[in-house]
Amino acid sequence: MESATRQKRIYKVTFIGSLVNLALVILKISAGVLGRSGAMLADGIHSLSDFTTDVIVLIFVRLSSKPKDCNHAYGHGKYETMATTLLGIVVLAVGLGLFWDSIQKIRFIIGGGIVDQPTAWVLYVAVCSIVCKEALYRYTIRVGKQVNSSLVLANAWHHRSDAYSSIGTFIGVGGAFLLGNEWVILDPIAAALVSLFIMRVAFQLMSPSINDLLERALPREIQEDILDLIGSVPKVTDPHNLRTRRIGNDFAIEVHIRLAPKMTVQQSHDISCEIESRLRKKYGIHTHVAIHIEPIKDSISNLCSKTLD
Repeated sequence: MESATRQKRIYKVTFIGSLVNLALVILKISAGVLGRSGAMLADGIHSLSDFTTDVIVLIFVRLSSKPKDCNHAYGHGKYETMATTLLGIVVLAVGLGLFWDSIQKIRFIIGGGIVDQPTAWVLYVAVCSIVCKEALYRYTIRVGKQVNSSLVLANAWHHRSDAYSSIGTFIGVGGAFLLGNEWVILDPIAAALVSLFIMRVAFQLMSPSINDLLERALPREIQEDILDLIGSVPKVTDPHNLRTRRIGNDFAIEVHIRLAPKMTVQQSHDISCEIESRLRKKYGIHTHVAIHIEPIKDSISNLCSKTLD
């Protein structure tokens, strides 16, 4: 997919999500205050974090799509990885905040504190939020897979976490409303349980991005496919010393190969170009490829043996 088209689709899905989130922020916070529901108010704050992350996506996608320059020879793809990590941190902070607030309210109620019973229309707002956020999740996850953007996928899961948060709100508010004041504690209990799920989602978002920032190698099966592809090129012997990593959504591949010692520079160059072409055809046109050529020797030291390290 061309960079301009990819960027345009990311902007579109994020802009639509930001409009929905802004509307839900106003609706939920109003419902939480007027409907006397702490869970709905916390849910509204969660939606506010969604709106904030939409802004993060819009800013960092533009940065990550910039072409390489003299200071960024590998492009700006890591900006998107960094933004995904920041997004995970935001989700984690929201989860921790919701959990702490819920525990405090539970302790207050157990200690004899009186909390107002939520009103019925809070339930309608919760149902509206569940439907809107689940639809937004499905739309965003589909676009994220199509454009191969970890940031859009992370934002989609943030939408899903908000949908689950609203489900917890619906259960807690519904129980407190239908069963009476004796069961009003269900409201903060539901919010606490949902906050645990939100924190789990946050760790799932951050883990792969942190691995990319720490230059973790590509999965072993991909490395094996890379070596097999290089080894299938005619006249190439013993591809080894493979090094791989991610730069945003692109792969970086460094490898050593052995060719006949009497081969001309032009022949070696042509083989190297063939390897690059095959790798970019399979893994994307923006794949970074570096090939070191060595002569074939009768004896090969252990340090130069075929490895996947």
